[in-house]
Amino acid sequence: MKPKDFFDLAKKNNAEMIDLKFVDMLGTWQHCSYPLEEWDEGTFADGVGFDGSSIRGWQAINMSDMLAIPEAATARIDPFFKEPTISVIANIVDPITRQEYSRDPRHIARKGVAYLKQTGIADTAYIGPEPEFFIFDDVRYKSGMNGQMYEVDSSEAAWNTAKAQGATLDSIVPNLASKIAAKGGYFPVSPQDTLGDIRAEMVNTMRKIGIVVEAHHHEVATAGQCEIDMKFQELVKMGDQMMWYKYIIKNVARRHGKTATFMPKPIFEDNGSGMHTHFSLWKGSQPLFAGEKYAGMSDLALNAIGGVLKHARAILAFAAPTTNSYKRLVPGFEAPVNLAMSQRNRSASVRIPMYSSSPKAKRFEFRCPDPSCNPYLNFTAILMAALDGIQNKIDPGEPLDRDIYEMSPEELAKTNKTPGSLEEALCALEDDHAFLLKGDVFTEDVIETWINWKREKEIDPMRLRPHPFEFALYYDN
Repeated sequence: MKPKDFFDLAKKNNAEMIDLKFVDMLGTWQHCSYPLEEWDEGTFADGVGFDGSSIRGWQAINMSDMLAIPEAATARIDPFFKEPTISVIANIVDPITRQEYSRDPRHIARKGVAYLKQTGIADTAYIGPEPEFFIFDDVRYKSGMNGQMYEVDSSEAAWNTAKAQGATLDSIVPNLASKIAAKGGYFPVSPQDTLGDIRAEMVNTMRKIGIVVEAHHHEVATAGQCEIDMKFQELVKMGDQMMWYKYIIKNVARRHGKTATFMPKPIFEDNGSGMHTHFSLWKGSQPLFAGEKYAGMSDLALNAIGGVLKHARAILAFAAPTTNSYKRLVPGFEAPVNLAMSQRNRSASVRIPMYSSSPKAKRFEFRCPDPSCNPYLNFTAILMAALDGIQNKIDPGEPLDRDIYEMSPEELAKTNKTPGSLEEALCALEDDHAFLLKGDVFTEDVIETWINWKREKEIDPMRLRPHPFEFALYYDN
């Protein structure tokens, strides 16, 4: 789509407003809206100015002026504004040098794809994420000097079997039972699954803006855990789609008087939300991961897996980027913490799906990421690790094809594990990031900024706060 096509699309849909969107360092969309007549085709070259010092992790106040350059090909009719509005995603540039901004996550993803092509190994990285999320009816939280608390609720939650559901002026609202048990939410039909119609509305909204959806269903956890699966796309496009995905899910939930979250572990003693990420490389129309080796994979594919396993602890600083992420990545619970590959075995961090023997279906699935991540940074980090594995012919090691619950502690100790905390992941990134710097894809400045932000704004504040469970443990000591 060219700038002229952008204005034709706006006219066709009677749009009189433009909504400009871009992503901050942590993976949240920012936006500003403009009357249509304020833009012309030159805006797609000149951009629009904004204050970069107000965006998390970006410029200092003495260098705050920045430009957002809209990319016409990303234009969509926004489904949530009352007045017809055309949305467009922007890339960020320095207004003086006109150089693309090194801390713009979308720019990093675009550089990753450019570097992939430069290597000659492949020209397309396909990404297929499986984001999980919760839809709640009520969420309350507080963080103050004299109190820390949270409470979430869902009408279908296991803890509500004895709850009075409320009352009207005329009658008591009955509790109709059919709650979902803890860890009992995978694929139930209604009336246990109460969210099928809302998910269908989310899917249809995605389809209207061009996102291809393969399936939707309730997930394992009680209290409204769901999953909607998109068809794989090339890396940058999937980064854009993930931003739309979150935006659509949150806004459709709100439309129904509910709230959606991509927080990895909002529920104690039940499954958290992951984002298993499928990955493959293609050259032209040729898939590169099919072969005659383990699980029908090629040497190139196994080396790519080797790179991801070697660098997984560092990747997780971007792929599981919150303190809450490591309440999901816990040995012995639902998430994969064993840094090994396997066909079919979901306790391994890299699984090779075996549903199809078609060469086009050959891929690996990295199971550690969660949907709190910035998708552009997560997908690009996985790509850079896979390329490093291919370039250096890294052996992925022996597959983990056994049931881990039948393995002895001594056997399990031989398998490398994911970090136990965000701090461990950041330390791994500090020690192991040369693979990310190739092709100037990531920069030392980006990595240093990311690590400093996470430590100063998230880890240190968490350390300073008493936890509610500490009162249960220690108050009467």
